Parts: sequence; C-alpha cells; structure tokens
Amino acid sequence: MQQFNLHEGLNEAAFSVTTQFQGTTRCCCSIYVWDQTAKVIISDIDGTITKSDVRGMILPLIGVHDWAQEEVTQLYSKICDNGYKILYLSARSIGQAGATREYLRGLQQGSLKLPHGPLFLNPESVFKAFKKEVIDKKPEEFKKSCLEKLQNLFHCETPFFAGYGNRPNDVVAYEHVGIPKSRIFIINKSGELQRTINQTRKTSFKDQSCIVDLFFPPVNQNSGTDPNYWRFPIEELESIPMDL
Repeated sequence: MQQFNLHEGLNEAAFSVTTQFQGTTRCCCSIYVWDQTAKVIISDIDGTITKSDVRGMILPLIGVHDWAQEEVTQLYSKICDNGYKILYLSARSIGQAGATREYLRGLQQGSLKLPHGPLFLNPESVFKAFKKEVIDKKPEEFKKSCLEKLQNLFHCETPFFAGYGNRPNDVVAYEHVGIPKSRIFIINKSGELQRTINQTRKTSFKDQSCIVDLFFPPVNQNSGTDPNYWRFPIEELESIPMDL
C-alpha cells in the first residue's frame, strides 16, 4: 500500500501505454482499500436501484436518468454514514462498465447521490450477459462466483452484512456467501421491500431510511458484548401508569 500510495477508502488510478504511432492511451480505474473488519452491503443495480431490469439497462444509455427507485440515495447514504461499505453488483456486461459507472455517480435525488463503492460486472460480452440476465434468468451464476472470490479476501467467515436485490436469484447468490435471510431485502415492481424471512411485511427505501439504525446499527456503537458497556449506570425509567 505504501509503495503505491494507497489509503483506506477510494483511490483513483490510471494506467497508460505510449506507442510511437498511436500516442498515449490511458485507462482509469478505482481501487478500494477496506479493513478486514469491514461490514459490506451488496446492492444489485437493475430492478433494485433502477425501477426495472430491461429499461434500467437501456434508458440511461439514451439520456433518461430518473428511472430510479425513490429514496434509494438517502437510504444508502445513511447506511454508509453508520460505518458500512457498499458494493454494487450487476450481471451487466463489463462492456457497459463506463456507462454503468457514470450512471451510479450521476444519480442524484435532491441533494444526495449514491455513496461510492466498487462496481463488479459480468466479464462476458454484452449479448451473453443480456441473454443470461433477461432471457435465461440465471444471473446468480456470475454473482455467486464473484461474491465467493471477494469473500475469500477476508479472514472472517463473511464480510457481507446485508443484500438488496429484486429477484429470487439474488437471494440464492446472497445466501451462498452467508447473508442470513433476515438481512436479504427484495424489492418488487411496486417499489416495496420485503425480507425473505417474512414476505408478508413490506417496507420501502423511504421507510428503512427513517429507522436505519434498527436495520443497520452503527458499527462502532457499544453493545452488550462490550465489557465497558456495563460500567455505565442504567438510566432510571419513569414510572409507567398502570391504567394504560
């Protein structure tokens, strides 16, 4: 890290090749450095951040940028403010990397934008990736493989704390890397979120952003497992009327 001057969080890098006849060609990228104790939130893109799979892939390419779920930037920003890291995962082709990165960075709702996070895409061609995502409906094959490789970079059982998606395939991929069903949220076509463990109770990005600490407690907050937690006196509760 010191040799490459990397610091924790987002690092911008560029690779360049210079030839006599073609001049200099540059390829820019982002390098993220996270601690081994990081708690990571996985987010699908199409149908999760955008309002549908197909239109979410096509509309941004023709200049339509408001095809996003309401309050998604607010919820994701609050989650990251609580100390979590976010990872964007999509079955889109790596050939769409530039457009996808620009869409994520350019999406703005009010004064909020999506928090920065690494983006992982399918290394196959656009046609093969589109066929696997929309026609074959088997995007979990790539997602499982990608998440498993990322999981092996960490020394803990799993760094993944929760996941957002819009299909049963996402549930399969998230469970594969150890995310419990209680922290897997699936969004339907009406913009409603439901946990796979309790599909009858529905919320939304807006609802969760109002009570984000309940779903995503601050990672550096003291808890009952911290021995110092019990050194502080317990505050007295006011008497509760018995006639309630």
